[in-house]
Amino acid sequence: MPDLVEHVSDTAFWVAWHRAQEGRRRDALFHDPLAEKLAGERGRRIARHMGVGRAMAWSMALRTYSLDGFIRDAVRDGADMIVNLGAGLDTRPYRLDLPAGLSWIEVDFEPMIAYKNARLADETPVCRLERIACDLSEDAARRELLTRLNARARHILVLTEGVIPYLDNDQVAALAADLAAQDHVSVWLTDYFSPLFRSLSARGKIMKRLARNAPFRFDPGDAPDDWPRFFAAHGWRIDAVRFTGEEGRRLGRDLPLNWLMRRMMRFAPEARLAPYRRMNGMVRLTRGHDIRPL
Repeated sequence: MPDLVEHVSDTAFWVAWHRAQEGRRRDALFHDPLAEKLAGERGRRIARHMGVGRAMAWSMALRTYSLDGFIRDAVRDGADMIVNLGAGLDTRPYRLDLPAGLSWIEVDFEPMIAYKNARLADETPVCRLERIACDLSEDAARRELLTRLNARARHILVLTEGVIPYLDNDQVAALAADLAAQDHVSVWLTDYFSPLFRSLSARGKIMKRLARNAPFRFDPGDAPDDWPRFFAAHGWRIDAVRFTGEEGRRLGRDLPLNWLMRRMMRFAPEARLAPYRRMNGMVRLTRGHDIRPL
């Protein structure tokens, strides 16, 4: 079977497809009416190819919901610019209730920017939206862009949703240092995956199908504090975490399992389940070097 994910940017179609499906649920956590328009048949085919659809739909829905909440909090607290690095097919500037004067900057590869501009040409964002083509792996271009954006706002939130896992440790360190060098970047939202998640997922079909063209590369270490230690070393400390499993439990949206696994979990002690509920999630980072446990 040919690789449907030929480049890391193809994963955006996969994510958009699952976001579109969330809106079909009676208990939808959010509605993303433009997601299906962007995902198209390509997104459906990639989602089918990647498999484990129910689990991925669950994870994508809770990831999106958690980030929506973090963004609303930041806007309420005075953020005047959102910089979405590796924006993919995100549509938050169209679907969230945002101030009209808020600047929202989307950055991605040129083909993704061109595709999105064409598909959404007739749609109107709720805030001031700008799209910029930039290969974030090019250090000089990335730094020039961040410096330029830093001069345009006072309180910037940077979002890297589904970006960090595909970078190697040196690339993540460079990005963290570049963001810390911008004095108006005050909040950074990014993904978290625990060593347990990496261990379990390495044996799954999704990682095997991503391995050729879009492998997960970021690996800060196997100790519990290696992840926060890595970011603290580059100027960012953990301010808040929304773990996918815990958010799902709180919202009455537990991971979809077969009847046997549900029964086993019902009788398992919470101490045994906690590491699984905290395998992944979204983290809000703020400036600092102290190591705060996850």
